[in-house]
Amino acid sequence: MPTLNQDSSDKNLATQLETIAGDFLSTDKPKPVGKTLAATPIGSEVSQRVFGDDPHHKANTELNEPFRPPGSTSKPGPSKRSKVGKKPSSPLRETAAKHEHSTLQMVADAVQHNQTLLAYQPVTQAMAPRGIAFYEGFIRVLDPAGRVIPARDFMHVVEEKEIGREIDCHALQHGLQALKKFPQVRLSLNMSARSIGYHRWEQLLDRSLKQDPTLGERLVLEINEASAMAAPELVSDFLGRMQKHGIAFALDNFGASTTVIGHFRQLLFDAAKIDGQFVRGIHANRDNQAVVRALIGIAKQFDMFTVAEMVESREDAEFLVSNGVDCLQGYLFGGPSEALPWTEDMKQGKKVN
Repeated sequence: MPTLNQDSSDKNLATQLETIAGDFLSTDKPKPVGKTLAATPIGSEVSQRVFGDDPHHKANTELNEPFRPPGSTSKPGPSKRSKVGKKPSSPLRETAAKHEHSTLQMVADAVQHNQTLLAYQPVTQAMAPRGIAFYEGFIRVLDPAGRVIPARDFMHVVEEKEIGREIDCHALQHGLQALKKFPQVRLSLNMSARSIGYHRWEQLLDRSLKQDPTLGERLVLEINEASAMAAPELVSDFLGRMQKHGIAFALDNFGASTTVIGHFRQLLFDAAKIDGQFVRGIHANRDNQAVVRALIGIAKQFDMFTVAEMVESREDAEFLVSNGVDCLQGYLFGGPSEALPWTEDMKQGKKVN
């Protein structure tokens, strides 16, 4: 199994991905065990199973922006001698620490007082009639002034802490409530692999599935590449257990990491969401075109739907559709909304599959 060079340029990355895609296409793969979409070839049967009458699925970029404190990462001070122990303090480091502390406190207060909500963004089928495949729910918190704070502004601080598990619980709870109230709606929700085994999160999901065994067929859980690679064996077991309940799983930020591809035989995701850095402006970027074609080839070899995120222009959408992407998500089709968009969509006669 070839590996990717982390420092490759987009052009080299495209070449390496094409090589890996060719390797996968010429290699027999094991079929998934259990009631999982990945066991069915891409086409109308799969789409009917998860998204309705047309084949398609979803996308999100909010959860994975790395935290970059301001200032240089080099050691302060004139001495070239390596020092053991605590690094000298600096105004920039202190500012970053204060910002992180205030962010943690804001999120903790929002969780404690149930000041959280979801914002919903439509995910559109790539082929005619281009109905709405489902909606993605993005977690939001309210700050002390009542302002809505998106996940990109706090998730990088809380994801590895227990408060991050509680945020996942709130997202799941809001999503399950929406699914129960609106049986015609399908939702995708983001989760961290770190929430697997977290008692309250799994209790929420198990209780809802017992109350309504069909609910899982309208639920998609998204796990980003970096999170999945933190514990691939744990993720694999979790996917197998939950797919038996009809829940579909999407690999978020597909292409952002270079290690996940080697685990595809183990991690039987139902959909792959192509990272937005390769999608934005793709109609005029040949390097990204090669990368995306390779990613599509790999995903299809493993019977996964492909979803392009951050689709913002008609030219990009046309390129993606012509190259076989199944679903499109981005501001071209609508941004996240705290209002329930499906009620307005149904008033306007839009098809919600």
